[in-house]
Amino acid sequence: MLKNFEKENDRYIVPPKKLKSVVEHLKYELNYTFFVDLSVIDYLNYIEKKKSRFALFYIFRSSDFKESIILKSYLEDDLSIESISDIFDGANWAEREAYDQYGITFTGHHNLKRILNHKNFIGHPLRKDYPITKGQLCIETDDLMDEMTKKLRLRGYSDSEDLTFLNLGPAHPASHGTIRTFVALKDEKIVSAVSEIGYLHRGFEKSCENHKYNQIIPYTDRLNYCSAILNNIAFADAVEKMLDIEVPDRAKFIRVIIGELSRIIDHLVCLAAALVDMGALTNYWYLYNPRETVYDLLSKLTGARLTNAYMRVGGVKWDLYDGFEDDLNICLKDILKGVDDSLKLIAHNKIFLDRSQNVGIINKEDALSYGISGPNLRASGVAYDLRVIKPYYYYDTFDFEIPVGSVGDVYDRLMVRFEEIYQSISIIKQAMKRLPGGEIAVDDKRVFLPKKEAVYNTIEGVMNQFKLIFEGVKVPKKESYSSIEATNGELGFYIVSDGSGIPYKVKVRPPCFYSMSALPQIIEDHLVADAVITLSSLNIIAGELDR
Repeated sequence: MLKNFEKENDRYIVPPKKLKSVVEHLKYELNYTFFVDLSVIDYLNYIEKKKSRFALFYIFRSSDFKESIILKSYLEDDLSIESISDIFDGANWAEREAYDQYGITFTGHHNLKRILNHKNFIGHPLRKDYPITKGQLCIETDDLMDEMTKKLRLRGYSDSEDLTFLNLGPAHPASHGTIRTFVALKDEKIVSAVSEIGYLHRGFEKSCENHKYNQIIPYTDRLNYCSAILNNIAFADAVEKMLDIEVPDRAKFIRVIIGELSRIIDHLVCLAAALVDMGALTNYWYLYNPRETVYDLLSKLTGARLTNAYMRVGGVKWDLYDGFEDDLNICLKDILKGVDDSLKLIAHNKIFLDRSQNVGIINKEDALSYGISGPNLRASGVAYDLRVIKPYYYYDTFDFEIPVGSVGDVYDRLMVRFEEIYQSISIIKQAMKRLPGGEIAVDDKRVFLPKKEAVYNTIEGVMNQFKLIFEGVKVPKKESYSSIEATNGELGFYIVSDGSGIPYKVKVRPPCFYSMSALPQIIEDHLVADAVITLSSLNIIAGELDR
């Protein structure tokens, strides 16, 4: 079927009227069962004329995760296309975002309304002709009853049913950030739930359209701020692929070491917060204290504790400092002790087991349909890890395992993260033993700043620095999607370049977004207390969720 469509580079160009049937063909006949992402490109100011102003792209992955397909559909003047949310659950929120940010209509969508911007917002901010200095205040709250009423009727509840309505968040510690979940209760049981996000939306993707590639790296820190360096790596790696450059081996190993350390501290946050939500405060200190030790190391290495901005396109900002390995060993020792002590308290604790087992279950079919990835997907029994499926930075040469669960409940999600900490420690130790010498960045005047000696002593060095600072890294005109295995799953960047030093478009594929979209389904038919720990076990980071 796909052979009938023309290709634009590696993307199949599918007319809007045939898009849905092609997606059905991909899923049910070609076994592309994993929904990755979708978004819109506004070609209004692009340097070459396209078939129409707006184009939608869809990314899918095969059931073994080794093959990917990107579909692209140029929209007609009515800016409408059939919804695929009845084929892939993850498309529900993704289509709402495209509607919110670009004004695309998805016919057949059951709840097409804004998702990141508030209900009083006028216009579509990611369009190229939107006035970015225009401020719009929210003057009316959304009671979410339009969504709730529809869901209650679908679940067999009438308008006269004696139900209690309750807001979980957004202003509550148990909401783990500014996230609101509106629930209908019968006694203490949740019979229906809808979620509202966007409270922390700060326009990351719009900001990318006005900054040079390296200037964007500090903004990536604010996505998943619990493991900022992995965001740096994902973005830098995506740009490097577009430039067709490969960073030196020493830079790769440093990225592995610091990236895995970031994965560990993110997991420590998730586990500590989840256990506090169950009332296990002692575990919080066992897990949080070693995280502080890691922050001291990161502060010495990068100059910042939380938002590190350590990566650069083409390498890393600084080499490891003298004494780094000793400090790292202290960190790993503290982490192991904290994790071991915490597991001693909960591994056979009946309260922990009763609160976490068979609670908040999501099976593998639903997880794939929602586009859930990372530990949350592996907890459902799917061994999908980009470090293994599509190895990068020599991950295929490290000896480590992919922890997987069998039920997909709160217990599995937490235990997968505990085991991943052990695996990351093993990777770090192996990488330190094999850490090569050499440069920490590419020797390419188009990409990386010259050394200070050259800047201070040669006119060529001054000119090179001047051009890179003022013009930025010029990326060839192309479109590309690239992703890595971040803490919460597949973190990807779809970048459109027009050949300048500023990206024409950047779309983040945030793993939290798709995990959060599944939360209402997961918590229905559970108690309120179960909803709290289910949310914490998903490890939703609002900065990444809302962008």
